[in-house]
Formats: sequence, structure tokens, C-alpha cells
Amino acid sequence: MTNFQFTTVPTLTVEFGAARRLGGLLRERYAATRLCLVTDAFLHASGLLAPALADLQAHGWQVTVIDDVVADPPDHVVLKAAQRARDCRAEVVLGLGGGSSMDVAKLLAVLCGSGQPLADMYGIGKVQGPRLPLVLMPTTAGTGSEVTAISIVTTGETTKSGVVSPFLMADLAILDAELTLGLPPAATAATGIDAMVHAIEAYTSARLKNPISDMLARQALALLSANQLRACRDGGDRAAREAMLLGATLAGQAFSNAPVAAVHALAYPLGGHFHVPHGLSNALVLVHVLRFNRQAALPLYAELAAVLPGEGCPAEPAEAADYFIERMETLVRETGIPRTLREVGVAERDLPMLAADAMLQQRLLVNNPRPLAEADALAIYQAAF
Repeated sequence: MTNFQFTTVPTLTVEFGAARRLGGLLRERYAATRLCLVTDAFLHASGLLAPALADLQAHGWQVTVIDDVVADPPDHVVLKAAQRARDCRAEVVLGLGGGSSMDVAKLLAVLCGSGQPLADMYGIGKVQGPRLPLVLMPTTAGTGSEVTAISIVTTGETTKSGVVSPFLMADLAILDAELTLGLPPAATAATGIDAMVHAIEAYTSARLKNPISDMLARQALALLSANQLRACRDGGDRAAREAMLLGATLAGQAFSNAPVAAVHALAYPLGGHFHVPHGLSNALVLVHVLRFNRQAALPLYAELAAVLPGEGCPAEPAEAADYFIERMETLVRETGIPRTLREVGVAERDLPMLAADAMLQQRLLVNNPRPLAEADALAIYQAAF
């Protein structure tokens, strides 16, 4: 067996309604009193956080809410949030929201716990630590950020940079599917496909693929593919929401150890230049990257085909790989989200620029099962156009 290392959060709590007793859950672990809650303005204004905030107060927590997180958070938002956390002398950081809120919370915990500048953290293994205690609680079933050691920051007008470090791994991740009930169909679809991409790319990663991440990726894809359309069609389907949330977390654990590849590399420029939500960006290029990788990942695609719901998966590997790609294409189509680049504002003249930008994501492209050159990226964007 090839040597490998697997890392994940030390504690994962899965409990429907956990947010309603969040103060007590945290009091069981921490004697501190000053907590910084990182979220976004919509969640805060919607009242979704009200039960959690009430229970935190009831258990003696002095809570400072930072709710100015935006999608694809720019570095100045991260730095402003960190300063606010320092000003309130935060002792514990809680990220409660989507992937962006959790990504900001991770960095805030490090920035408040050490004197290292954010600019020195970009890349792999550059965070020096230490950090404040960190708890993460997702409100979408997609990014898996609650169990990853990665934060993505917008560092320029159109570019994103990643911070990858064990210091970003939370002390506690809490999954409460009640927080995801009623999520609109479009957001449910995009985040769910994002999670499926995590599972697929972890399973086919050319680097650091291992038996534990494989097991998690297969289980994640089984849960997500069986429940994606149910969750889209009925926002109140508790069983589907619970399956989606757990599936997204399992996929997060998988790709945090066996990293993602070309789908993400080609999705990032779409978010940077056209502000396409990350999950939708992945969905727009997914099937075309799968077709590009087919010859290199054929036996792995055939194995993944067997975990999809329903009958009819061919036994012959080449046929099963084609079946897998077709089923993923059908699933994306049936969610009803946009399926072409032109639908999200991309013009044909933009494609060479996107291809050039995708090549900057070598951190991800080295994980792809098939080498991908700029001409290949352009061809994939053209197919997606």
C-alpha cells in the first residue's frame, strides 16, 4: 500500500436542531465568554440565527456578530473582520453560514491568534499559527469548508488565492440540517453539484488519493446523487436535507486530503471575472472536464458509476464510464440551473482570457488525472459555451 496521511476535524457533531442549543454545546467545551460569530448579512437579517443567538446568550456568551461577509470574500473584508474580532478581544471564533463565512472565520481565527500578515499565508503550508479556538457550522450543503484546511480569498479584481494549512482545520464542526431547510432550488442545486464535484475529483485525484478519501468520496456521491433532486423539488424534505448535508461534509473530508483538480481550476476564472457563484461555475464545466479526463480516469469513473442511484449501470468499464458521464449530465440538466457559459454573461471573445487564467491554477491542475494545457482549457470552455 502506498504511504498516506489523512487529516480531518477532531470532532464532528451531527444533530438536527443543534443550533437551538448552540450555547450549551459550546459551553460544554469552552470556559471562555467572548465569542465572535462570522456570518453574512442575509442570514443575520433573516432571523435564521435568532435561536442560536438566544441560546448563546442564555449560556453566558458575549457575542460579537460580524455579518459583512460576501461571496468570494476579498482580502479587505477578511482584514476588517479580523480587526473587529481583535477589538472585542474574541476568545472563540464561530463561522456560521456558507463557505465564504466559514473561510473568513478560519482566517480570522489565525489572524487573531498570531501576528502573521494575511499576505504571507497564501499558498500551501505557510500559516505559522497559533490561532483561536474555531467552530464551524454550515448552512448550505456544498463547500465542505467545515472540515477542510482551505480558505479561498479574492486577492485582486479577478483573481483568487488559497490558504492551505492544518491550522485552518476546525476544532469542532456541527451539522444541523434544520439550518438548510427552505434553501431555494437554485442554491440547493449549485451547492449540491459543488459537493459532488468534490467527491468526484477527490476520487480521481492524481495526487494524494488514498483508501480513506476514496471511501468517503463514494459514500458522499451516493448520498448526494440520490437526494439532490429531492432537495431541489422540496425545500422542506428533512431526510433529503440531512443526506445532502452529510454528503457534502464527507466530500469535504475526502477532497481535503485528496485535492480537487481541473473542474475547480476552470471554475475559478468564471467566479473571478463574471462573479458566477462557485457551485454554478463548477456545474458549467463539470461534464466537459469529465469527457476530457475520460481516457485517463476510465476505470475510476466506472467505479463511481456503480454508486449512483438506480439500475442499469453497465458491467463493462468503458460503457460504465460513459454511463457515469451521461448520468451526471442528466442530473445537472434536471436541476434547472444554467448549463452554458453564455447564460451567465460570458461572451465567446472571453474564452481565451478564461483559458489563460485557468492555467494560473497549477496548484489544482497538478491533481488532474490527465495533463491539461491552455489549448485544452480553451476547448473545454468552447464546449461549455
